Amino acid sequence: MPRRLRGALHRAAPALALYVAARLTGLALAALVSVWTKRPMWPRLGASWDSKWYMGIAQHGYGTVITAKTPGVSYNDMAFFPLYPALERAVATLLPVGAVEAGLAAAWLAAGAAAVGIYAVGERLHGRRVGITLVLLWGLLPHAIVQTMAYSESLMTALSAFSLYAVLTRRWLWAGSLALLAGLTRPNGLAVAAAVVAAAALVLWRSRGARDDWRVWAGAALAPLGWAGYVAWVGLRSGRLLGYFDIQSNWGSRFDFGVSEFEFLKGVFTDRGTPAHLTYYMGAAVLLVALAALVLFALDRPPLPVLVYALVLVVIAFGGTKFYACKPRFLLPAFPLLLPAALALTRARPRTAAVLVSCVALISFVYGVHSLFYASTAP
Repeated sequence: MPRRLRGALHRAAPALALYVAARLTGLALAALVSVWTKRPMWPRLGASWDSKWYMGIAQHGYGTVITAKTPGVSYNDMAFFPLYPALERAVATLLPVGAVEAGLAAAWLAAGAAAVGIYAVGERLHGRRVGITLVLLWGLLPHAIVQTMAYSESLMTALSAFSLYAVLTRRWLWAGSLALLAGLTRPNGLAVAAAVVAAAALVLWRSRGARDDWRVWAGAALAPLGWAGYVAWVGLRSGRLLGYFDIQSNWGSRFDFGVSEFEFLKGVFTDRGTPAHLTYYMGAAVLLVALAALVLFALDRPPLPVLVYALVLVVIAFGGTKFYACKPRFLLPAFPLLLPAALALTRARPRTAAVLVSCVALISFVYGVHSLFYASTAP
């Protein structure tokens, strides 16, 4: 193992250990509830909601379309980007495990990599203590149970974090390549490409010498190719230039610049037109906290690519229609929004910090159990 990589992993080890401890505690509580209620946990982690779609793509490729009872609504598996199911398939090919186990193994490996990448960004920006705290907070988010489910958010977070770290350390080819892969993972992977392109544009504008560096241009050119390439492929396969957006629209997902989101939030707080589920109240609370965190984060004047990344993720989450209970999950990759809280915790008295983290952990573990076993909507 190269000395630089070994040193990086050594520095990240405490953050990774705390992250693993947090998620194992959450899983242990879920296992106890599973035994107590006789509700199986394994299928809920690896073969429920979006996990079923990823598993189907990993096993059979694309081509599944389900027509809903609601007129004008149909569910096409090409709405899901290909990198995570490809990773599932690779794990299933290399290891003697079933489809569910392969999906979970891929997700857990990605979550561990994400923890290391988040630490690297936090350490780069504010030092080791903030990096460790940042990872712990990410592992204790209300929707952190998703990080241990067979979902693609952890993989995108890992690729995004390392791409941002590469930008911050001026490794342009790595930044562009990782952004390309993030763009093949989720629709909001476009945020990583935007961050890399913005960083490259800023460097080219500020430094005349950088204009002769082909790596800056190459990194910026590579960054959007994953997202754009998949959207183009769906367009070719569907026979419509904007076929991917038609498919998303058939799922009920469109971009309306936040109009429907405002109506949803208004409905939550006025009890008009919004189901009285805990998932909706939690979703509304997380979205409002994310807006406040974005403002605080921007006031701290972070590096441009990190700010652009967080901003684009928030805009996509707020601007999209439907799936309101899932919006906090869509924001899981937006780990820079946790930096103001991480900074505050590292500056607080140890006892105060311990009490606050304990409260956050309790909410995370209890809500994770609710999402896994009792929620009527996807986490």
